[in-house]
Amino acid sequence: MPVYFGTGGGGAKGIYRATFDPKTGKLTPAELAAEVGNPGFLALHPDGTKLYAVAGVAGMPSAVGYRIGATGALEIINSAPTTDGGGAHIAVHPSGKFLLTAQYGGGSTALFPLDAQGRLGTAQVVKHGTKGSGVMPSRQEKPHAHMCAFSPDSRFALVPDLGMDAIVVHRIDLAAPSITMHGVIASVPGGGARHMKFSPDGKFIYLLNELSLSVTSFAWDAAAGTANLIATVPALSEAVKAKEAFNSAAEILVHASGKFLYSSNRGHDTITVYRADPATAVLQVIQVQPVRGAFPRNIALSPDGGWLLAAGADSNTVAVHRVNQTTGELTYQTKGVINVPAPICIVFLQR
Repeated sequence: MPVYFGTGGGGAKGIYRATFDPKTGKLTPAELAAEVGNPGFLALHPDGTKLYAVAGVAGMPSAVGYRIGATGALEIINSAPTTDGGGAHIAVHPSGKFLLTAQYGGGSTALFPLDAQGRLGTAQVVKHGTKGSGVMPSRQEKPHAHMCAFSPDSRFALVPDLGMDAIVVHRIDLAAPSITMHGVIASVPGGGARHMKFSPDGKFIYLLNELSLSVTSFAWDAAAGTANLIATVPALSEAVKAKEAFNSAAEILVHASGKFLYSSNRGHDTITVYRADPATAVLQVIQVQPVRGAFPRNIALSPDGGWLLAAGADSNTVAVHRVNQTTGELTYQTKGVINVPAPICIVFLQR
C-alpha cells in the first residue's frame, strides 16, 4: 500500500513515498516522489488517482496537483497560487469538483475549482475577519485558519481557526462551485482551534485545541450547520505540561469504530489515546504513548485501523504503532521506524 509524506524544511526536497504492509506494519525506505518546495499538507482526490499539496512553486505559495501513476509515481498536473499567503492545510470535496486550502497567515479559506482532469482553477478567497480572540496575544491577534473539513452531508465546509478560538462554517454551492461564510462555532477561549474530525456517524465533532492541548467535543446540527459544545478534556495534565519548555497539540484522529481517539503532543513527543462513548462523545484518556520521534506534527491511521503512523518532524522519522482493536491502546512496532526528511503529513493511497 503506497503512503505519501508531505514535508517542510530540514533538508527535505518535496513529497516522499514508501510502501506500507498492513499485515506486518512494516514500511519500505522512503524515496522522493516529487520535488517541490515545502509540501506541508497533502490530500487525495476521492477517485484515488490524484494527489494535491499546499506548497511553494517558484517561490509563490500555491496549491499543486499531481496525477498518481500505476506504480505510485507522481506527475504534476498544474498549480495555482493561494493569493493570501501559504496554505496550512488542504482538503478535496467528496464530489471531486473543488478543493479548499486554509491560509494560516492570511486568516482565510480558499476554494479552487477542479476540472475533469483535476486541473486547479483560480482561487476564491474568503477572509475570516480581522479580529482574533486575543486571549494569547502572540498567537491570537487575528484569525489564523488552520484546517479544512467537510460536513458528513458535504453541504458545509468547516475551518478551525486558531486565532478566533472557533470553527468557521462555510455553506457550499456545488453548482458554482463556491463558498459563503455561514456562521461561527465558538470553542474554548485560549484553546487555539487547530484540527477537527467528525465521529463516524456524523453526530459529533472532536476539535483539537493546539494551545491548551485539549479536545472539545460538540454535537453537530446537520440541518442548521452549527454545533453545541459538550465538554473539553485535556490531553496532558498541567503537571506534565509544566515539565516541558514547549508543548503544542498538532493532529487528531478518530478510529473507524468511533470508540477511540488519538491526538499528538509536540514537545512532550507523545500520542494521547482516548476512549470515546459513541453515544455521548464523552472522552476519557487511557494512554499517553511515546511516538519514538521528536515533534509529532502529524499522525495517521492505516485504512484498516490496525496501525498508527507518527511523523517526527524534528527527528526526520516516521514510526509505526499497532492499534489494539479492543482497547484502542498503542504498542510500538519494534524496528518500525524509517527516515523521512522533516515529515509533517502522512497520506495512505486508497483506490
